[in-house]
Amino acid sequence: MPEQRPEPVPAERLHLAMPPRHASVAEERLHRRQRLAAALRLFGRFGYEDGVSGHITARDPEFTDCCWVNPFGMPFRQVTASDLVLVNAEGQVVEGRYRVNQAAFGVHSYVHRARADVVAVAHSHTIHGRALSALGELLDPITQDVCAFFEDHAVYDAYSGVAADPAEGRAIAAALGPYKALILRNHGLLTVGDSVDAAAWWFIAMERACQVQLAAKAAGKPVLIDRRGAARIREQLGNDLAAWINYQPLYQEITRAEPDLLT
Repeated sequence: MPEQRPEPVPAERLHLAMPPRHASVAEERLHRRQRLAAALRLFGRFGYEDGVSGHITARDPEFTDCCWVNPFGMPFRQVTASDLVLVNAEGQVVEGRYRVNQAAFGVHSYVHRARADVVAVAHSHTIHGRALSALGELLDPITQDVCAFFEDHAVYDAYSGVAADPAEGRAIAAALGPYKALILRNHGLLTVGDSVDAAAWWFIAMERACQVQLAAKAAGKPVLIDRRGAARIREQLGNDLAAWINYQPLYQEITRAEPDLLT
């Protein structure tokens, strides 16, 4: 007699990772700090660190005008959740043992002020991000992945040195507008998200998209995805939930390999 075919497992019994809900502010704060430490470790692993440049911030869930940020001068690959510093909107440390990059935080602070929907901001001086920023151009819809940024990023088409002036922070926040990403001309990349995971994923994806665009243009003339197709893909892949889901394998990998970051 033929063997009986196995029955499909009911969908409700299959695990699907989704953003967690928190029972308290303290629990959510710890979650954000651990996610921030993990993102910094990943940025270090991917070579996104350049001296003391580069930073990721996460808004505190209770004191929403304050943000957690990596300590100034500490290597990304050594950061733990307990090393992170809480800084107020004026850049003053209100919790923690380390200094922060004042010029860097100035940019983050104004982005957080302008975008109540943003939990996290990521910025660093990566190789391909800097290279594309030197061209002062947007990402083109030349692959499925880059379409997540289609008509959802901008270029800050100015450069005035290290962003230590509050006017520069305000201008960068205005250039970002409602978008999830910004190319800072002659500088680098900046991404935002409604979670640390989303902001980190958009930064990683954007750096990779810059690399692909530079390689494709060096090889020839890329074929663009048409506007309707690019917009449809963005609707499918360009939301922060999709970013959060895409990021989970990286989070699982780094926390299993380096569990000390959670302490």
